[in-house]
Amino acid sequence: MSDSHKHDQEKLETGTEVTAQPQGRAEQQAAPSGLQTPEEAAEALADRHFDTKLIHFGAEIDPATGASSVPIYQASTFHHFDIYNPPQYDYSRSGSPTRQALEDYISLLEGGAGGYAFASGMAAISAALMIFSAGDHLIVTEDVYGGTYRLLTTILSRMNIETTFVDMTDLEQIKAAWKPNTRGVFMETPSNPTLKITDLGAVAAWAKEHRLITLVDNTFMTPYYQRPIEQGVDIVLHSATKFLGGHSDVLAGLAVARTPELAAQLKKLQNGLGTVLGPQDSWLLIRGMKTLGARMDRSEIGARKLAQWLSAREDIPAVYYPGLADHPGREIQEKQSTGYGAVVSFDVGSEQRAKRLLSRVKLPLVAVSLGAVESILSYPPMMSHAAMPRDVRLERGIADGLLRFSVGLENIDDLIADLDQALAD
Repeated sequence: MSDSHKHDQEKLETGTEVTAQPQGRAEQQAAPSGLQTPEEAAEALADRHFDTKLIHFGAEIDPATGASSVPIYQASTFHHFDIYNPPQYDYSRSGSPTRQALEDYISLLEGGAGGYAFASGMAAISAALMIFSAGDHLIVTEDVYGGTYRLLTTILSRMNIETTFVDMTDLEQIKAAWKPNTRGVFMETPSNPTLKITDLGAVAAWAKEHRLITLVDNTFMTPYYQRPIEQGVDIVLHSATKFLGGHSDVLAGLAVARTPELAAQLKKLQNGLGTVLGPQDSWLLIRGMKTLGARMDRSEIGARKLAQWLSAREDIPAVYYPGLADHPGREIQEKQSTGYGAVVSFDVGSEQRAKRLLSRVKLPLVAVSLGAVESILSYPPMMSHAAMPRDVRLERGIADGLLRFSVGLENIDDLIADLDQALAD
């Protein structure tokens, strides 16, 4: 093959294959005349207040038409007008304009180097954990979400990725779990469902000393209340199905990397695994995220009142909510977050009483999931943590009588009245 022919063959590589750019764009991809690139837009927006960023995130106006909504590009492939100059987008698995707008959006909100949208929260977590290799060891919070527990113990374990579960409220336990082959630390704070608090900054600083990658599931707090990258965390994960989407109408996951190097790794995994978010769901998620601040504020007010009401009842053995004065780790929560969230967990004392309450409530949705405009009441032993063996679940404080209440936008007095009648003997 002649040198000129080889050169032409090299030019036939698509834009997303030439380099693993953090945001999935070809290197030096130019913006249309007079318009900013997403990086330039993010820099210009960096000093704006968070509520302003939710509305003005760099892609809120379509540059082609002036439309006030990101267009839905329902296309699987894109025409190459010049075969030797590949377009910004070539195939929707590798990148699409609607998904790109969402990915730039979450990267801006979290303060990261790159954001990536996946088909579900577990798809995002799975992709992020695929950064690790056979023989690696991970330290993971002991009351991690049941789906993450299942992934670690039944799938990644077959790939010789080892996991040690620890109580991450105690930094010394994390340190004690370190091994020569430890490569990462996976956190949830507040944890699901017992709302334990992990000191993000302290863990990230220790992990950096040992050259470990830190990951955190930020689903409960969202970037509205907590931005882990500011605490030194490497990868932030979301089940965007929950508070970010906020309307129980979209299944999605997001991952944000702190550095361009980690962003490139996530992009490669996203493209290679193919577990991407489609344009319709990307658009729905963008729409939901615009009202995140208003929804979180309203739901948290209700959650605080609900937690206080439950705490005052003598027939409720335990209430878990970071906003309660006696909640373990509240000082850490207030140091690293600007709010307490909208999820309250409480133990009614027994499996029988929990199931009776679930059959009596009239307002909340009795369902898996959380973070929606409607309140959602879940039973972790049979729902979110059904994959966790009972003895393991009990060791982690997830009792048979534990319920998780995600407070929506209903009037909180109505929700409390409904719970009151459901708890009556």
